[in-house]
Amino acid sequence: MIHVSLNELSILCERIVDELPRGGVVILQGDLASGKTTLTQAFARFLGMEDAVTSPTFSLQQRYGDKLYHYDLYNYGFEKFLSLGMMEELEHEGYHLIEWGDEPLIALLKHSGIETIILKITKCDENSRCYEVQRA
Repeated sequence: MIHVSLNELSILCERIVDELPRGGVVILQGDLASGKTTLTQAFARFLGMEDAVTSPTFSLQQRYGDKLYHYDLYNYGFEKFLSLGMMEELEHEGYHLIEWGDEPLIALLKHSGIETIILKITKCDENSRCYEVQRA
């Protein structure tokens, strides 16, 4: 478990790149307002992007540059993700950060051989989060 303040998210970003040096999928799990989009914003900055990163809650997917994809399954769920052909998007090189990824998605990614890590986020206090990084 990694415990970092919201100002030190680059530590976690380095860990993601260490775990997935050629890119892959990062499943972001955590309660509402736990910091999933905040982490994605920090990761974009870590990759050198200056784009304004926002939650794709109502659009399902946002793309930043040619190496960062951000998905939010909260309003859509796994079945809608599949029916819209979003698994094909995961074939693009880069990092795919997926908020609210669930066990059926993780099982499919594993079965498909797509490099995946799961990042469980819990709120430690007002200014810091605890992150548990697992291989899928």
